[in-house]
Amino acid sequence: MVVSKHAAMAVEAYLTWEPSQELRYEYVNGEVVAMTGGTLPHNDIALNLYALLRPHLRQRGCRGNVADAKVKIMANVYRYPDLVVSCDQRDIQAVDAIQYPRLVVEVLSPGTEALDRGKKFEEYRTLPSLQEYGLIDSTAMTVEIYRRGEGRLWLYYPYQTGDLVSFDSLGVSCPIEQIYEGVVLPLAGRSDDALVTIC
Repeated sequence: MVVSKHAAMAVEAYLTWEPSQELRYEYVNGEVVAMTGGTLPHNDIALNLYALLRPHLRQRGCRGNVADAKVKIMANVYRYPDLVVSCDQRDIQAVDAIQYPRLVVEVLSPGTEALDRGKKFEEYRTLPSLQEYGLIDSTAMTVEIYRRGEGRLWLYYPYQTGDLVSFDSLGVSCPIEQIYEGVVLPLAGRSDDALVTIC
């Protein structure tokens, strides 16, 4: 979630300044934007997905990071996705930023959905290593995966209740209900106070 913007800053200054800050800051073409935590469902979804993927990552020699892992997309763009997986040996030992992600996942919230679907996906598509871009709704049981096809083609795979979600870039599939396990979602078509827990 975006909370504030700062004056323009050179990328070198950002890379020196940002690690000592209490908040995480994304960097886009000189603009520094402070990030803050999302909702509890947002956090629960990201942690569920990481827990599901983690045993498979170790077997494949990959690393996965949640929320606080910075991804260098280009020389002047750094983002913090909700989950990132890299299987590139150059990233396995990385300390500052992931540069060769295979999978990036954003958990959607009303305040960030347009950015996640638009500008961020446009930026991530420039990474040759990226094979899949996932969007997971934090208000309804919906998962969308974009998979790299031939050339500039990206293929769209939507998933909903009862579906088996496939992360082909990792050779992993799981029921969508496992991603939403224990997550409290608002009931569609009901008052804002109506909630449902996925067990």
